[in-house]
Amino acid sequence: MARIDELVGELQQLPDAAARARVEELIGAVLELHGDALHRILDAVAEQPDGGAALFGDFAADELVRSVLLVHDLHPVSLTERVEQALESVRPIMHGHKGDVELLGIEDDVVRLRLKGSCEGCPSSELTMKAAVEKALYEAAPELAGIEVEGMSPPPPGPPTIECLVPLQMASPQAGAAAGSR
Repeated sequence: MARIDELVGELQQLPDAAARARVEELIGAVLELHGDALHRILDAVAEQPDGGAALFGDFAADELVRSVLLVHDLHPVSLTERVEQALESVRPIMHGHKGDVELLGIEDDVVRLRLKGSCEGCPSSELTMKAAVEKALYEAAPELAGIEVEGMSPPPPGPPTIECLVPLQMASPQAGAAAGSR
């Protein structure tokens, strides 16, 4: 993906606007061709006796396949389901700090959330939890246009107290899963 980003950056620097436009048109046509082919593949998988459940699960679990399907708006798991799964992945660590997150809705690819509790109102912990929630959501649904969070306390004056600090690695979905498995 980094190489693609690099090449697109170089393309945008081409001095010849007409050549740049033709190359962009070519890229668009190739993407459309690949998207149509992927759509046919997914339709064939869905026609299997089990509806392709195992394969769709494999597709959703593979980061590269998932990103290509997202480019073509063909992800096998709905945006709402992916958002809910991401929130479930961070709940154990949030519960460990007396916090929780509530999904208020998704509109125009913007997720609206409410943070509750969170280290008994400690703003530093709230910011860490908010960062963990945002990280989990953008990993599960990179196509999100934004995340709006309600329930954040205003920061108090002065530095945070030691008991409110939560290391960011402790707030990752993987840490939450590990804590929940103990």
